[in-house]
Amino acid sequence: MIKKSIRILITLLLISLSAVGQVRLPKLISDGMVLQRDTKVKVWGWASPKEKVTVQFKGKVYRTKADQQGNWTITLPKMEHGGPYTMKVNDLVIKDILIGDVWVCSGQSNMELPMRRVAWIYEKEIAECENDMIREFQVPKEYDFHVPKTDLSAGSWKKSNQENIAEFSAVAYFFAKEINGKYGVPVGIINASLGGSPVESWLSEEALKPFPVAYQEMQKFKSDELIKEIQQSDKEMYANWFAALYAKDQAYQHPDSIWSQPFVSTADWKEMEVPHYWSTTDLKEVNGAVWFKKDFHLNNAKGEAKLILGSIVDADSVFINGTFVGTTSYQYPPRRYTIPEGVLKSGNNNITVHVINRQFEGGFVPDKEYSIQLDNETVSLEGIWKYKVGVVVPALGNPTFIQWQPGGLYNGMIAPLHNYTISGVLWYQGESNTGKPNVYQERFAAMIGDWRKHWQQDDFPFLYVQLANFLPEKEMPSESNWARLRDEQRKTMAVDNTGMAVIIDIGEWNDIHPLNKKEVGHRLSLWAQQLAYKDKAVTASGPLYKEMEIQDETVILSFLSIGDGLVAKDGQPLRGFTIAGSDRQFVKAEARIEDGKVIVWHKDLPHPVAVRYAWADNPGAVNFYNKAGLPASPFRTDNWDGKEN
Repeated sequence: MIKKSIRILITLLLISLSAVGQVRLPKLISDGMVLQRDTKVKVWGWASPKEKVTVQFKGKVYRTKADQQGNWTITLPKMEHGGPYTMKVNDLVIKDILIGDVWVCSGQSNMELPMRRVAWIYEKEIAECENDMIREFQVPKEYDFHVPKTDLSAGSWKKSNQENIAEFSAVAYFFAKEINGKYGVPVGIINASLGGSPVESWLSEEALKPFPVAYQEMQKFKSDELIKEIQQSDKEMYANWFAALYAKDQAYQHPDSIWSQPFVSTADWKEMEVPHYWSTTDLKEVNGAVWFKKDFHLNNAKGEAKLILGSIVDADSVFINGTFVGTTSYQYPPRRYTIPEGVLKSGNNNITVHVINRQFEGGFVPDKEYSIQLDNETVSLEGIWKYKVGVVVPALGNPTFIQWQPGGLYNGMIAPLHNYTISGVLWYQGESNTGKPNVYQERFAAMIGDWRKHWQQDDFPFLYVQLANFLPEKEMPSESNWARLRDEQRKTMAVDNTGMAVIIDIGEWNDIHPLNKKEVGHRLSLWAQQLAYKDKAVTASGPLYKEMEIQDETVILSFLSIGDGLVAKDGQPLRGFTIAGSDRQFVKAEARIEDGKVIVWHKDLPHPVAVRYAWADNPGAVNFYNKAGLPASPFRTDNWDGKEN
């Protein structure tokens, strides 16, 4: 009986212990967090049903009780910026809290792109990045098609310093640095972005309902079995493709003469100019593995060196004098490898690059740098290389990319943020929607409204980046999905309290991830200064098309955001304008600035009806700006979409 009584007492004690101390906080409410100033702020979490919760912060005590489901919320009053502070929630202690401005930064890879990808451009900025008042929280890259998540699986607040800066979003960091520098307030960045994601993946299930195809796609992916089948199929597809590639690659058929070694004879190898896409060579559209070799001479090889190989489609493995020095598994990252000391030698050297092309056009991307750099010597790697096909295999198919399907990223990465009070949103996305640009504006506007609704913060500022110039320039006017997507973004400015950063002048024709992220952050900050910080003296945008008037043989265009006046930035005649008559055939036009407006005409077009500006994938060196130094947004006065995509 005594033993039985002891067991009962122990059981009751364990039950009692399990019923207290159950307070749990979301990942966002943690050490180093930044709370939003000048507005009421929620602190929330979970506990045992009906458990008492006490929050102590800045000398005040706030009390509540968890509901029957264990949810609890306490609202803190408006607070001025400052810190660091400590918060206590029952027995939990959260340290090093700042009060300032919080910005959610979302979109696809150009927002996601971290500082390490552009580190060599911003060496000075990284050296000077130590700033306790700039902090970033990286949201785990997760999706859920069933329900909106209430918390994140992981994550912590990181300070801007040498240890952390490499993983900060470059755009978000430069934005935060400018805001902090001008206003002296702490800035918190919540980085919720994922490369390749279309706008549909960021809409809630409710917001997707007006778009039946996307909505039904989300319903389909509620099947866990389907997801497992797709994942297994994709895994097998990749495994089989690469297994066949390496099994059949001639370079590995004779281990004593692997092609990565410098002594391999290249007498029967062909030649190709590098950098170059190989679709215009004998390689045509080869999918598989191609080996490239080049000999080069160094006068005095001392210390380690930098190897710069521009960008390569798709994957590469690089060997210097037979020693492996680096690899990249996909197209986009810049190839910048370190050659260890002792690998290079004075005199003749050899570089071998094993290129794997999975589909479409392989090769070395033109207009990039290809060189080896030592402290006292730089050798260009451009010019004639030897090459030999290792293996040709059928093109690798595209995986399903489950994480990009409608609604999944909203549920997994945005819904858990909704209780966290913010200043506004920064958004950089659109590349993945250029396939069907005409539906973008409606869906993008729906997303903005959807986020604002769920955050319950009225119409907070929503600042976004218009797509940059990209792809080769074309001599003659033509239709362009990139131009149409930009126009959809321009139209979205009709949504209240939105601002669009125009970057049509700082893109790169050969890189979907233009490197000048500092200027992007700056142009977003101008919109924040005007909309969020109510600084009306700031000119936030270049000229924005307002309306047109046809007068005789000319079209007169009026603009918003003129600032102190319109200019042709380089002092040359305005470029980038095209004009059409009723036949809808656009031709290059002449244009001039007159009395704060732009006059457009063509000598052989007596009855113009429409004008377009910078209407191309890549309109080249545009020069239509305002005196604040900001470029005009591309636009069209017509709605002639032609054949739908």
